[in-house]
Amino acid sequence: MSEEITDNLPDGASFEERIFARFDAIDARLQVFDARLQSLEEQAERRALETKPIWERALAEIIEVKERLGSLEHLSTQMMRKVDVLSKDMLTLRADQSGVEDRLDKLESKPA
Repeated sequence: MSEEITDNLPDGASFEERIFARFDAIDARLQVFDARLQSLEEQAERRALETKPIWERALAEIIEVKERLGSLEHLSTQMMRKVDVLSKDMLTLRADQSGVEDRLDKLESKPA
């Protein structure tokens, strides 16, 4: 005797009908998830587009500051050279002045 236990189910629907109903339920859930995912992707894309100009401006300002610092570094090097030259000139001038003062002292101390 061959018994088909799937023929006598309590809800009266055949096995195939129940399987197809489950597939339809799964398909409906997947459609809901797909719609939610698409909505999230659109929001993320919109936010990325909103923040892109801000990041571009920030990057441009960073580059500008970097360039200014580079030029200040060049000016700083030039200023250091000038201060060095000025220091050497001042030392030379002081040494010459000291020599002149010594000579003047010698001239003033000689009896006439």
